[in-house]
Amino acid sequence: MEEALEDMGESSSPPKGFGPPGVFDIKYDIYARLLESRNEEELLNSDFREQFMAHFNRLPPSYLLDLNVDRAEDVLLHQKILTEAKDPEKRPVFHVRFIKLDDLNVDVRKNLEDIEDGSYLTEALSVRACRHDTFVPIHEIIFSTVDKPKLLSQLSALLSNIGLNIREAHVFSTTDGYSLDVFVVDGWPAQDANGLSKELEAAVARIEGSWSGSTHSSGADKILAMQPKIGDWEIDKRLLKMGEKIACGSCGDLYRGSYLGWDVAIKVLRSEHLDEASGVEFAQEVMILREVQHRNVVRFIGASTKPPQFCIVTEYMRGGSLYDLLHKHHNILELSMLLEFALDICKGMNYLHQNNVIHRDLKTANLLIDEHRVVKVADFGVARLQNQGGDMTAETGTYRWMAPEVINHQRYDQKADVFSFAVVLWELLTSKIPYDTLTPLQAALGVRQQGLRPELPENTHPILSDLIQRCWEADPAKRPSFAEIIVELEELLKQVKSPEETSDERRENANDD
Repeated sequence: MEEALEDMGESSSPPKGFGPPGVFDIKYDIYARLLESRNEEELLNSDFREQFMAHFNRLPPSYLLDLNVDRAEDVLLHQKILTEAKDPEKRPVFHVRFIKLDDLNVDVRKNLEDIEDGSYLTEALSVRACRHDTFVPIHEIIFSTVDKPKLLSQLSALLSNIGLNIREAHVFSTTDGYSLDVFVVDGWPAQDANGLSKELEAAVARIEGSWSGSTHSSGADKILAMQPKIGDWEIDKRLLKMGEKIACGSCGDLYRGSYLGWDVAIKVLRSEHLDEASGVEFAQEVMILREVQHRNVVRFIGASTKPPQFCIVTEYMRGGSLYDLLHKHHNILELSMLLEFALDICKGMNYLHQNNVIHRDLKTANLLIDEHRVVKVADFGVARLQNQGGDMTAETGTYRWMAPEVINHQRYDQKADVFSFAVVLWELLTSKIPYDTLTPLQAALGVRQQGLRPELPENTHPILSDLIQRCWEADPAKRPSFAEIIVELEELLKQVKSPEETSDERRENANDD
């Protein structure tokens, strides 16, 4: 793509025949359209062409799929917004404009199979029942700020909180660390871009500190404040030996190491991500880990809450994660092994729920396997103690596994974890990533607005199929508890195990006794 752009001559007629037809050609057509609408001599004496090239080089190829030659000026608007986002005083930059009136009674939904690319959502996933002559204004909102973990969740929550319904989302990250996010929304009752812009400005101001990140000191303060509560769990960093890096996360790195003879995993909070939010998550994870101890929950060794380096130390899980087992190593599980893994997860989650802990991010990446093939629940960065009222608010977790009540910013309880477990169970069954043809936000909107669920294979054991469907019921009250799920899974495991396996298990239990 860069070579083709380098060959663009100083003419209003862009070169043809560079690269495959279709997607790449639109860039040249847009360039020609922009030249037609301007003083060509003035443009050619400026750096317009270089800026045009640089804009496309910053963005992923999927950005091209999102453009329309008839709206060539959108490219210049996107350039302007991205440029403004470089100024910390202006972030987040947003632009609101009215698009059209839409008849809510017309079902303009497309089949999910028609979605071609993960960068955008098919129009009008949600169509409400209303009078035939009821029209609603549709607005477009463009955001740009520093790209960061959970930004998409933050933006969708912001729009939802002021009563907007997301119809489409076009989400891009630049090569130099900025976001370009375009939302098509309804819910603003008038053709009033200025009014909506003012409402957005007020909503952004209410959570202003979270856009650019709080200072490093405020993040450290959150961790330092918990030191008196850590007590004996504070590790001596002189005895902690750091080994190879085994994973990179959004806010830190994971290393293998050793501590007092233990083979351990060390999660290190990177200093550049030490803001108030990461400090709170770090402190919360330590406070929960120090209170829980179960065969199916990763064992906490200790933590370092003293600057300059903060870290959490847990037992090292040699088997890696269930996500890697299924998706990187492409394993297909036998039903008996699947049920054993599922039971381990349920027992760990049941223990957590009995101790009033909601995990809030249950997924295969957070389920680890030890050398004895025991699965343990891990990563409590967003876990919380259930409050006295019995419910919680705020969108938390990972979209592909997230319960509809959490996506909808409604109050939720422990049954949100049960929904996530249903998706994990489906994943164990199929060895596929949930909604793999959709982006995370597409999946979330499908779950929220259409009751979308992953498709169960036809050969699924009927008891397992029934259990999964009850666990991902839209109504949380209809979902079983983990204690109830354990009983059902244990009974099913007895049915599918061979006599030889059952006999071997009895001998192992006798030896253990």
